[in-house]
Amino acid sequence: MMSAIDGGTVVVTGASSGIGREIARQLAPRAGKLVLVARRVERLEALSTELRAMRDGLEVVLLPCDLGDRAATLALVETLRAREIEVDVLINNAGVGDMGVFDRASLDKTLAMIELNVVSLTILTHAVLPGMVARGKGGVLNVSSGFGMSIMPGFAAYIATKHYVSGLSEALVADLAGTGVTMTQVCPGPVATEFEENLGNFTGQKAPGLVEITAERCARSAIRGFDRGRALVVPGIIMSLVLWINHWSPRFSRRLFSRLLGRVLRKKQLAVGA
Repeated sequence: MMSAIDGGTVVVTGASSGIGREIARQLAPRAGKLVLVARRVERLEALSTELRAMRDGLEVVLLPCDLGDRAATLALVETLRAREIEVDVLINNAGVGDMGVFDRASLDKTLAMIELNVVSLTILTHAVLPGMVARGKGGVLNVSSGFGMSIMPGFAAYIATKHYVSGLSEALVADLAGTGVTMTQVCPGPVATEFEENLGNFTGQKAPGLVEITAERCARSAIRGFDRGRALVVPGIIMSLVLWINHWSPRFSRRLFSRLLGRVLRKKQLAVGA
């Protein structure tokens, strides 16, 4: 059975780098049209040139947009409608994170994170699903996080946004049953991307001790899971193990992450802020 990707119109958000860029690269041999959304125009243009060189006849549409701006996101939806772009697959990949004890974190950063990770994803998903359901085919791939199904001190607001993505994704699996439209969420652990490089914490340095997988591997797992109609994809053995522990022994998980790491994090952040 063919995937909705094959010959279809695929929208990829956060396409200028990381997982989004890798997904676009891996879909280039298969999609009929790739619609790439990101803030950085020059990176989108470079990626477009690369993708067109990969396959003759591939149509690449660039729609620069700051999805952290609600008005811009709503304008993007209107652009898709005005240009009569029928979306077969929506890949909600754009996202941002921040690290630090919640009560000492920047409120502006926290609200901006909610706008990008939650609001823009909701707007785009709500916009494309009616058309997919009417046509009886299509799918949405939400790039969530292993943190969307677990806990980790120092990431409270980020984890909350990803719990929303995971909750919405799970609920939509039920809502869309029998429509021909699929919903897949991918929940990776740390991925070697600019997202990880730019992840802020209380020292201004990258969070230590992260066991990463490559963006290429994450993208490959996500696409394979989407093709197979899976509701949940967890790339990487480390995050699979973390989620297994969290599922089967939540008390141990809370003790390990909340009590031990939470205390260490707060002490270090208070020391830095002193």
